[in-house]
Amino acid sequence: MKFYEKTINEKHIYTGNYLEILNVYVELPDGNKSNRDIIKHPGACAIIPFLDNETVLLVEQFRKPLEKTILEIPAGKLDKDEEPLKCAYRELEEETGYKAESMTYLGSIATAPGFCDEIIHLYKAENLSLGAKCCDEDEFTQVRSFSLDEVKSMVKSGDIIDTKTISVLAYL
Repeated sequence: MKFYEKTINEKHIYTGNYLEILNVYVELPDGNKSNRDIIKHPGACAIIPFLDNETVLLVEQFRKPLEKTILEIPAGKLDKDEEPLKCAYRELEEETGYKAESMTYLGSIATAPGFCDEIIHLYKAENLSLGAKCCDEDEFTQVRSFSLDEVKSMVKSGDIIDTKTISVLAYL
């Protein structure tokens, strides 16, 4: 059996600042019909920045959907027609105030494939030097450094719950 769902039609539900919500009517592999709510996302980059071989930077920020402050690797959405590598360099400096001499592509993840098409491209940043932190006007963050072992321990204890942060560790 081929696990493919044929799109019969799409109904536009909502367009926000950068997200779009669709209701998609599909034909299932067995011929039955169903509906899917899908969030269209432009994609993003996330970066694990290494100050040295054992020390990484994380960003602490309040996340309204969770109603809590969390620790995560720096990340941000792709601008229209922006290459992921360019986005990674830009977001690293904007969110942490550091520039990377080298950026290594690690892989990509689908954050919530049951209802969203967002793909996050993961990078490792090394040979950092100070640049200029300039978060978006609605973004308030604090940069903190941790050993890689501390980060892994915080994942295991549940202190880090962000999926991109947890996922990037699988690539190291």
